[in-house]
Amino acid sequence: MKKTILFMLLCFATQLSKAQELESILLAARDDANKLTEAYISPAMTGLIYGMNSGWYHTAKVHKKLGFDFTLGLNASVVPTKDEIFTLTGLESVVGGSVTSPTIAGSGDGAIFDISADVEYQGNSQTVTAELEMPSGIQDDLPLSAVPTPAVQLSVGLPFKFDAMLRLVPEVGGDDVKGNLFGIGLKKEITGIFGPLDKLPLHVSLLAAYTNMDVSYAMDGDVIAGSNQMAEFNLSSFTAQAIASLNFPIINVYGGVGYSGGNSTLKMLGTYNLEYTVEGGPLDGQQAVVPVTDPIDMSFNAGGFRATLGARLSLGFFKIFGDYTIQEYNTVSAGIAFSFR
Repeated sequence: MKKTILFMLLCFATQLSKAQELESILLAARDDANKLTEAYISPAMTGLIYGMNSGWYHTAKVHKKLGFDFTLGLNASVVPTKDEIFTLTGLESVVGGSVTSPTIAGSGDGAIFDISADVEYQGNSQTVTAELEMPSGIQDDLPLSAVPTPAVQLSVGLPFKFDAMLRLVPEVGGDDVKGNLFGIGLKKEITGIFGPLDKLPLHVSLLAAYTNMDVSYAMDGDVIAGSNQMAEFNLSSFTAQAIASLNFPIINVYGGVGYSGGNSTLKMLGTYNLEYTVEGGPLDGQQAVVPVTDPIDMSFNAGGFRATLGARLSLGFFKIFGDYTIQEYNTVSAGIAFSFR
């Protein structure tokens, strides 16, 4: 289980590390740098929220008391075309005031543009300039050109037709990337309240689930020199759904409707020594090194209606399932499960 969740953490870190020029955004004035970073990284954050809310079930039927299943799955949230590129206007430190460039989920090279800003240097306010290259899109490096979120889950049957679901990984990783994950879900079968329906292969349940994930990624200082450079990511996601399934001996058809949402934060910590060229005055043409500390602190939110339809093949205790969820970032989920009822 630890190796699987480490893969998920590495998927996220790779999305950051493959965009090797991410730190270069800091050359823009702090407000502009936050806007550019948010515009670039937002599709990954949104995709992770929707992905972590997927794959929680492949049937509405609950286990018998102490029955259980172990599930290995992969969710892939497809980024809409409109979120593969961004355009920002009104940027104060960007010469021309606007930028159009690929997001992390897009493809192609990032935009190159000039920065002009007033900074404190050698005790005086100086106008400085620099050339800023936005990170390129990494769409071609993503599985299915979508944001991936692997999932490892244990479900256990409880009294009164409840299932408890757990996603739990203590901190794993090393000096470069490490993280932990905790997820909990509860499914309650309510088929019996519909009277004669409980004589049919139809099962109806209510489900609620919550996930929290923390990832930290150490930067090597190759892009911008400095010290203690670190990116920290936190995600909290939640979903509430009504689900139903038709359970036959081999084929199971299932689906659900409900709400999916969450929030995430991204911080870039440490010191970054930004290099500029002084414009005008007695220091004209000199290279200026301006340190900034803890420059990025931003949050992202996503949420909305979701509808899922899927199917599961049962070969004794071995299950194979796949489903498709319609939501802001449509999500494909697939996996295998070992179920003992």
